[in-house]
Amino acid sequence: MKIAIVGAGIAGASCAETLQARGHTVLMFDKGRGPGGRMATRRAPGPDGDVAFDHGAQYFTARDSAFAAQVAQWAAANVTAAWPSAGDDAWVGTPGMSAVVKAIAERLDVHWTTKVDTIRQDGAVWKLDPASDMAFDAVVIATPAEQAAPLLVAHDPAMAAMAQACPSAPCWTAMLAFDEPIAIATDILRDTGILGWAARNSAKPGRGAGEAWVLQATPDWSRLHLEDAAESVVDALLAALADQATRALPPPTVRIGHRWRYARVRATQHGALWNPAKRIGAVGDWLVAPRIESAWLSGRMLADRIGPA
Repeated sequence: MKIAIVGAGIAGASCAETLQARGHTVLMFDKGRGPGGRMATRRAPGPDGDVAFDHGAQYFTARDSAFAAQVAQWAAANVTAAWPSAGDDAWVGTPGMSAVVKAIAERLDVHWTTKVDTIRQDGAVWKLDPASDMAFDAVVIATPAEQAAPLLVAHDPAMAAMAQACPSAPCWTAMLAFDEPIAIATDILRDTGILGWAARNSAKPGRGAGEAWVLQATPDWSRLHLEDAAESVVDALLAALADQATRALPPPTVRIGHRWRYARVRATQHGALWNPAKRIGAVGDWLVAPRIESAWLSGRMLADRIGPA
């Protein structure tokens, strides 16, 4: 079949890679400018060159045997590396978290900066609006649940209801760079005041020199301040980081705020969704568990249900 996948994060990429290997023709559409999704790596200009921040997912684990084997292959290709500071089974993409999705997507046909507002059936085929005038035999939705539901509801209300039942917690994130190491001995802070997570991004394997931090607010604080201006959010998170330092922080040379409206999901345990009569499906971590590994597995589960060409 000729299959369209809406969303080129880890779930969509995993599904596309498996379907393509089984003889299907797959085209992916993503509103982003490049690989990553919630595994994004953001670069910003600093006084001494660009500074990189993993401002979405911070690391991942590999507990499923198939995913562990895939991670081992990525590690051999220098796409991933272990990060013991986050745990004995913690891994990161190198030189940024987006490297994992990039490694898969480079072998796929992906249309970046292409937003899909609606999907529709035109006789026996599917079309995407306004993304493409091409016709497809099947369509897969690989977006966060909140974005999947509106695309699904007209075609499979039950599937859309499952997505609507999986709200994601938001997460405000601050990206900070300093011109000298700050006075915090550990590379990671967890559940400290309004900080759900703070990490010295520059301490991860394969990162460049310099002092770069990623701060992520707790879900409750993020929800309470969801519509606040980014500047005020960064101020609050910076102050929370300063409270953990043994001496005053220098002024940041880079400071950026990013609001993730759909961050950590409450999963449904469905694995993947597929309507064979209409040839429409959905994948994502919201169908398994709130982990990168789960998103990858969901994509493969749906490819298994669709089957070979």
